[in-house]
Amino acid sequence: MTTIEFELERAIPAPIDKVFARLVDINGYNEWMPKKGSMLKHTRQTSPGEPIVGTTYADETTQGRSHGEIVELQAPHTVVFHWWEKSTSGKVQIEGWPGYFLQASGVNETLVRLNAKLTAYGLYRLAAPILRRLAVRERTVTIDALKASFEPSQDSAQE
Repeated sequence: MTTIEFELERAIPAPIDKVFARLVDINGYNEWMPKKGSMLKHTRQTSPGEPIVGTTYADETTQGRSHGEIVELQAPHTVVFHWWEKSTSGKVQIEGWPGYFLQASGVNETLVRLNAKLTAYGLYRLAAPILRRLAVRERTVTIDALKASFEPSQDSAQE
């Protein structure tokens, strides 16, 4: 087993409750995640109802399908996801825990700290340096897209 951990931080130009709502809206990721630069192609919530601890989802990525669930949820400050990829025999090969920790830093600004942890098993341990680069890149794309989703678009700025 090999574990990789890292943190990213961004100031998001929006109130904490709106940033939190966007992070827990799993189906909404399809609207604000970039179509290029991310491994994520599509995500969908697979359990009914509002997001709570135990809410499940499935991601379609350029690497295949992974499943996950919300493992920690404390509105409007914390959401931690747990995702995993399994072999055809059912053994977990890789799993991750991206956690978002929010703090209001003004009326219309939220400081978002992303704490990501990734664990690789079996032969995937040998790819740890590559997995780290991929994980940092993907989480950077995600947190930057979150920030951009609250910024005025160029189209509306030109009107």
